[in-house]
Amino acid sequence: MSSFWSWWIIILTVANILGCFWLIWWTMQRQSGEAVQGDVTGHVWDDDLQEYNNPLPRWWLWLFYITLVFGAVYLALYPGLGNFPGLLNWSSQDSQYKAEMAKAEKKYGPIFAQYAAVAITDLASQAEYQEARAMGKRLFLTYCTQCHGADAGGTRGFPNLTDDDWLWGGTPEQIKASIAAGRRGVMPAHAHLGAEQIDEVANYVLQLSGRDADTRKAMAGKQIFLSVGCAGCHGMDGTGNQLLGAPNLTDKTWLYGGSLGIIKQTIGQGRNGVMPPHGDLLGPEKVHLLAAYVMSLSQQ
Repeated sequence: MSSFWSWWIIILTVANILGCFWLIWWTMQRQSGEAVQGDVTGHVWDDDLQEYNNPLPRWWLWLFYITLVFGAVYLALYPGLGNFPGLLNWSSQDSQYKAEMAKAEKKYGPIFAQYAAVAITDLASQAEYQEARAMGKRLFLTYCTQCHGADAGGTRGFPNLTDDDWLWGGTPEQIKASIAAGRRGVMPAHAHLGAEQIDEVANYVLQLSGRDADTRKAMAGKQIFLSVGCAGCHGMDGTGNQLLGAPNLTDKTWLYGGSLGIIKQTIGQGRNGVMPPHGDLLGPEKVHLLAAYVMSLSQQ
């Protein structure tokens, strides 16, 4: 921030605090010609409701003063007045955060490192690693519930992690890669097909999953499915491709919903799914532990 704007903020802030002090003091003073305490001011409502000239209670007045003093002291100690860092120099002490993180790492780092040396499949399944799964669950509740839910059951657009249906694969390495590096799934829009052909493809997709569909439309939709690029991602048989995150269309698991209307919407408008990367935030040991917990959910 430039020196000009820094001083602009300082002067305005200090002037406002001093102005509030003066305003409170001035309003409590008796003005010339003003009615004395207890007198009626002359303001009357509803025939008999009158305003009296009574000051605020003293305790209420002191609350105003206390808040102003608190604000002045806070601005003196901490940043808030332009470039002034405060008497405690708090703004330049980001090392305090780093020191706390280093302290936590010293205490808990060896525990995470100990479990990082154990295979994810063992952490996910063996009874002796119950505490490791509990630690993974706490990590999950902190970083993952916003999208996947506290029970990991997911919601529309966010996968259910408690089943055995995986968009990007369910091996330990694939789960770790999903958590650490994130995923970006793109279903391109096919609005160019037009409403009639989108309806036919949607009926074919319904038929792939064993559901009732218009047979004539499904037959026409199959030819479109194989010719316009759908098979390039989902496979000739519609079973999907985990390398691309393309879902299996032959099961009954639907990420965005499986009604005819929603399937048509997905085909026409496309979908964009993003799993943000957590590798830099958590580090490899915590990612390892979190992957073990996620894997354990699908084995229950």
